[in-house]
Amino acid sequence: MAKNTYKSNTFKNTKQDKKQSKGFSLKGKLRLGFIKDRRVQLTLGLFLLLTSIFIFVACVSYLFTGKADQSVVESVGETGLIASGREAANWMKLWGAYASHYLIFKWFGIAAFLIPPFLFVGGYKIVFGKALVNIQRAFIFVVFFLLWISLLMGSMIKGGSGVSEWSFYSGGLGYELAVIFDNLMGFGTILLLVFTFLVFVIFFFDIKQIFSTKNTLSNLDNAEEAEKETVITETRETVKAEDLDDELDEDELELSSEEELESWVLEMKEDKKASVDNSIELELSDENEKEEEEEAEELIVEKPFAENRPIPQTEKKDEPSFEVEIKESSEALVEKVGNYDPTLDLAKYQYPSIELLKEYGPAKIQVTKEELQANKDRIVETLTNFKIGISSIKATIGPTVTLYEIIPEAGVKISKIKNLEDDIALSLAALGIRIIAPIPGKGTIGIEVPNKNKEMVSMRSVVATDKFMNSDKALPVVLGKTISNEVFVTDLAKMPHLLMAGATGQGKSVGLNAILTSLLYKKHPSQLKFVLVDPKKVELTIYNKIERHFLAMLPDGEEAIITDTKKVINTLNSLCIEMDQRYDLLKDAACRNIKEYNQKFVDRRLNPEKGHRYLPYIVLVIDELADLMMTAGKEVETPIARLAQLARAIGIHLVVATQRPSVNVITGIIKANFPARLSFRVTSKIDSRTILDTGGADQLIGQGDMLLSMGSEITRIQCAFVDTPEVDDICDFIGGQQGYSSAYMLPEFTGDDADSSTSTVDLSDRDTMFNEAARLIVSHQQGSTSLIQRKLKLGYNRAGRIIDQLEAAGIVGPFEGSKAREVLISDEYSLEQLLNSLDDN
Repeated sequence: MAKNTYKSNTFKNTKQDKKQSKGFSLKGKLRLGFIKDRRVQLTLGLFLLLTSIFIFVACVSYLFTGKADQSVVESVGETGLIASGREAANWMKLWGAYASHYLIFKWFGIAAFLIPPFLFVGGYKIVFGKALVNIQRAFIFVVFFLLWISLLMGSMIKGGSGVSEWSFYSGGLGYELAVIFDNLMGFGTILLLVFTFLVFVIFFFDIKQIFSTKNTLSNLDNAEEAEKETVITETRETVKAEDLDDELDEDELELSSEEELESWVLEMKEDKKASVDNSIELELSDENEKEEEEEAEELIVEKPFAENRPIPQTEKKDEPSFEVEIKESSEALVEKVGNYDPTLDLAKYQYPSIELLKEYGPAKIQVTKEELQANKDRIVETLTNFKIGISSIKATIGPTVTLYEIIPEAGVKISKIKNLEDDIALSLAALGIRIIAPIPGKGTIGIEVPNKNKEMVSMRSVVATDKFMNSDKALPVVLGKTISNEVFVTDLAKMPHLLMAGATGQGKSVGLNAILTSLLYKKHPSQLKFVLVDPKKVELTIYNKIERHFLAMLPDGEEAIITDTKKVINTLNSLCIEMDQRYDLLKDAACRNIKEYNQKFVDRRLNPEKGHRYLPYIVLVIDELADLMMTAGKEVETPIARLAQLARAIGIHLVVATQRPSVNVITGIIKANFPARLSFRVTSKIDSRTILDTGGADQLIGQGDMLLSMGSEITRIQCAFVDTPEVDDICDFIGGQQGYSSAYMLPEFTGDDADSSTSTVDLSDRDTMFNEAARLIVSHQQGSTSLIQRKLKLGYNRAGRIIDQLEAAGIVGPFEGSKAREVLISDEYSLEQLLNSLDDN
């Protein structure tokens, strides 16, 4: 029996061509002898891949370090390679600075970012044998847009006023081309750019196919006609070759006439086209499945003629619609739209520049060798007079004090040296001698002696250091320099709360400004909010200018800086509500702290429709706690203690300062929850023990000299000095940029006035969501405004009004501060009876 071979040969040839086209070979393309060696090819491919990464990182770094590296690149001949490499700020050092300088500044501008992807694609094809894109088309694309983008950016910059810091966007080549075309064509340069872009698109994407639709369709019709005739001819030959008399008569075949045969072939063609269309719609990516479909299509054509059977005509029945709803996973969502970026709300926000801080000149060591030797001799002489031998002594010079470390001879009691504090101070004629016996972690005893000429530590000198600028801490704070002249950077999130004390004029307000300035230099407005409490009304008002960027306030607040005692109480209780709400969010997200929660939210593993949101850190700053304790007492102490006990995990941190560290101000419950304490000079040893649990703060020399206690370790630091005009300039810089529509709104807190509001509630004018909210409250047995917000997706004010109506209806109890209201209805049956009675009335 003859076999129908329609399309089988064609299919096999196509399949072989596909298999041959999958592999990658340099044969026929690179005829140079040694390049045919696969080892050479791998070496070249890996070189291109790594070069692309190197150039990309260097170019990204140029956006931040290009200014600093320009002088380094241009003076390599004078400075030398090694020295220039040390000075290079580029992430890829000197070679990276060179490459990015020429590619971006000298040649192509930002268009140079097209080069690394092209190198990567080329290297990938050589190494793995697979082309990510067509190399030839990619080369044409890159070359065209290198010149086109450079000329476009050059024309835009050339048309601006003067040379800005963004002038490097065009590159030197783009700028020179812009100058030439501007002289030749003027505004016509833009028209030329538009024309060349359109021409490129037309040729690159072969736009002519859009305008040749009729010709294409006619060609398809002709091809189908020719294919139909071929099939009919082959079918006739096959039928003639069969011995039809042995199996069926001509009448039984039902395809004997030419018209019937032709109509049957047309039906088969339509069926075949429909199956192909369906396969395209399903987008089957597996090549094996495609091959099986094509083989099945061949059998569909062969089978009727092989068996000489007519094709039964079956009626098509209407099938019920079937829809599949696919819920995207977090990984697919991230791959589709990327991670959530909270900074995109203020994408153009610029961090304050270092130039806003005043430069007081380079730091110089103010202690002379003569002063060191004289102090050393007096210490040794004093100890010798009391029959205390010393085996060795060394000095460490700090900005305001010098630390003399001594190792006593064997058998000398430490307490004996400790008791000589006043005698050593007398012999040195110095104020503020402090003895550390022993120094933690060392087998020595330290004697801190103030320098005669103190060095001022400027805020600029510590902010500009790599230790602070490259810090990866959650809330980095640079306080100043230690006695060993090291920049001291700590993490407020790890403290997690800071209690500050110091007498008037000893640097407490400067210390607060240093903390706030540090955070402003490192955090984006979407990542951090301040709640500023200033009972003195003059210290923190300068930060009013950054209200729409960094400040948080109550919804009904008139000013973001809180000065009124009553509003302070409401704000503290509002923060407690915010804390409870955040803990509810952490519970729903199965997270232990704000870092894990925000990471989940950034990875799009939390649904905003269920109330989840990105949580910024909140730093509460209270400038004078003593005044609040005198006027409010327990009303202030209780919420502060609650926040200090619980708020660290959800990103709320406290910085509380006072100039009177007495026990009635820094109570035991407050003190116990502030493990980190910072003390400037105080007036008595009692105050020093109150704030630090040890003496020493009364021996400080003032003017920013302070002791920081974190756990069992006490560090002496010279606070960085930041003047009021500097803070003013920073706030002006931030406040002058685009901000949010308003300050960050804290939850509403109505206090004792909430009780009187329920008497004026009109239950005849209930909210449309009243019944649903009542059922929600009773089913959860939790009278919480935040619960109504999350579950019913309502705003806080509307949810608050519903809570008032629920209280007036007797469903929930009265307001109890930060606690959830008591639910007075125990079951849904009783609730339905109550709701029906309200409807009847």
